[in-house]
Amino acid sequence: MTTATAEAEGDGDGRSGKAEKKGKKGKKKRPLWQELPILIGVALLLSLGIKTFFVQAFSIPSGSMQHTLEKDDRVLVDKFTPWFGAEPSRGEVVVFKDPGGWLDNVPRKKGNAVVEGFRTVLGAVGLLPSDDEKDLIKRVIAIGGDTVECRQGGPVKVNGVALDEPYLYPGATPCDDVPAGLVTVPEDHLWVMGDHRNDSRDSRYHVREPGGGFVPVKNVVGRAFVVAWPVLRWDTLPVPDTFEKQGLASGGAAPGGEWPVEPSVPGAAAVAAVVPFALWRRRRAVRSEDEGH
Repeated sequence: MTTATAEAEGDGDGRSGKAEKKGKKGKKKRPLWQELPILIGVALLLSLGIKTFFVQAFSIPSGSMQHTLEKDDRVLVDKFTPWFGAEPSRGEVVVFKDPGGWLDNVPRKKGNAVVEGFRTVLGAVGLLPSDDEKDLIKRVIAIGGDTVECRQGGPVKVNGVALDEPYLYPGATPCDDVPAGLVTVPEDHLWVMGDHRNDSRDSRYHVREPGGGFVPVKNVVGRAFVVAWPVLRWDTLPVPDTFEKQGLASGGAAPGGEWPVEPSVPGAAAVAAVVPFALWRRRRAVRSEDEGH
């Protein structure tokens, strides 16, 4: 029925169809210099949406998570599942906002007003780190309701079960440099530690400060699930087997200062993907017009 109706709209001699084709050929296309800003704008909006709701890339600035994560690695962080109520689990590597006083307060050297304006805009969409984003990355050792025992000469124990920690940096001890004793994690909080214990200012260092060294669950940005860069270090970040031990879930020399883990540049990938596609599409349209003449 649809085909019959469409044919009935012509005048029978094909002139209507020819006029329609001519009109399409005669339609003037925007020049590339007009299309490019639109494409870049779409890419930036896409980047902002991805960064806010789905996945964000972060750059590792220090050695506190060696050898699991090396300095300058880029990790992808899942920000999507927390929207559905998922909470961090023992053994996961997570990015979280500074609970207060964990990061060295080193001011960044600022440029002129124009440079800072561009930096603010690019930081908002994830193309550059934002000055107000103060994030860290550590491994979740215990969750709300758990007890953690961290004494000199012994392993880390969660709810009385000793952890086997093959992910620790070679030569690092579980607790010797900063023993924290026995603590109980409050509900809706986490106890986190770095994999390079002798070079990580983690929960142990802040146990006698306001907050007790615990990280509120609400401060968690998301779980780091893969090392995305450099290419030779591509790898997933699974939960180590030791955190699946039976009974573990029965309970509900000073290193250098911490530096914030920096948001990387996922937006650049969106720009790089959209612009070449548009150029290819434009060349294809021009080729089709040439063939039609």
